[in-house]
Formats: sequence, structure tokens, C-alpha cells
Amino acid sequence: MKNKQKIQQMLSVYFIAGTQDCQHLSGDPARNLLDILQQALQAGITCFQFRDKGKNSLENQPDQQKQLAKQCLSLCHQYHVPLIINDDMALAMEIGADGIHVGQSDMTISQVLKQTEHKLIIGLSTNNLAQILAAQQQADIDYIGVGPIFPTPSKSDHSPALGIEFLSRLKHEQLNKPFVVIGGVNQYNASQLKQLGADGVAVISAITQAENIADVVEKLK
Repeated sequence: MKNKQKIQQMLSVYFIAGTQDCQHLSGDPARNLLDILQQALQAGITCFQFRDKGKNSLENQPDQQKQLAKQCLSLCHQYHVPLIINDDMALAMEIGADGIHVGQSDMTISQVLKQTEHKLIIGLSTNNLAQILAAQQQADIDYIGVGPIFPTPSKSDHSPALGIEFLSRLKHEQLNKPFVVIGGVNQYNASQLKQLGADGVAVISAITQAENIADVVEKLK
């Protein structure tokens, strides 16, 4: 596993987005994503996950998607912030991303490892205690995503919300891996989630739909 303290710091304000999350703005969604990302980086996000998939994304335009991912990576590296690719190993390897994040129904960690040679940061989504405890046993997983904590409109196929009580119970499990919480997280509940043990908060709409990105990021810290 990579340096645990660095991973914990990376998870603090974890921004996730793709072109599908910028449809509410006028103009080119790709350009809008880059503009939002730059503002978020200037404000102090600690990690960015490029998750461009589903309706209104560039999923069916791979050349444009790859170009956008490269631009996001370049922007992130200007601010010394890692870029994680969601569930697209080929894209992650091709652009030289810093990490890969997979879900329970995506490729397995062993499949990831065959292609990364332990070079990439590896994150795994979890939705229940059994998945979390299983992830603790896999040395090559660097962090886990836990959620959704609250219901969220950003993802149509998400699992049932876990709730605050679940995080309270997690505190007694003595987890050995850093974890970031996702799902309905915003600037109003972030501090409570961190107080309950989360190393960081992952957000989509809290930033993509913010009127003042700098203000929101400051509160997420």
C-alpha cells in the first residue's frame, strides 16, 4: 500500500465529475468541466476523480473523452493534485493517471493489479460492512469509498443510503485503510462526517452546482 498518511490527506476534499455533471450550464460541457475543475483546484480540493459515464457523457466518443481526461490530468498536476480514473483501466494507463477507482461490479482488484504493476493508487467502492471488512484484507487497496451515506441525485443506480448511524458503528471496527464517504455529501454535513471518522468527503453536485466554488470547498475542508 502507498503511504497511508498521504492517502488520508488526498481524501480530504475529493471531487468527482464528468461532462454529464455539467449539463445544467450553457455552452460546451467539456469546457465547463475544465472551468469548474480549475476553480475547485484553486480553492483547495485534494483529489479529482474523472468519472465520465452514462447519459450525456462522452462515453460513446472515446477520442474526445481521452482528450478531456488528459486536459484534466494536466490541470490537476499544475496544482499537485492526483487524478483518479473511474473504472476505465485502459484510459488510466493511456493518459498516465495517478490512480484507478473501481466499484463492486467493475473489474476485480486482481485484474487491476495485473495491469498496474502496483504503480497506481487503487480505490474500491463499498456499500456494507461485509464489503468494507473484505477490503481490509486486500493489501493492494489504498483506500475505500463508503456510501452512499445519504440519498443522492448525482447517481441514478446507487445502492440504498447507509445513514449517519452506519458511520458511528464503523468507528468501532478499527479499520486499517483510509476511507472517504460519498452520497449526498455537501458543505453542511462534511464536518460531521469527518468527526465520525471519515478521512475525507467525496462530492459531485456540491461543487458542480455551487454558486461560489471557493466558499463550498473551504467549508468541505
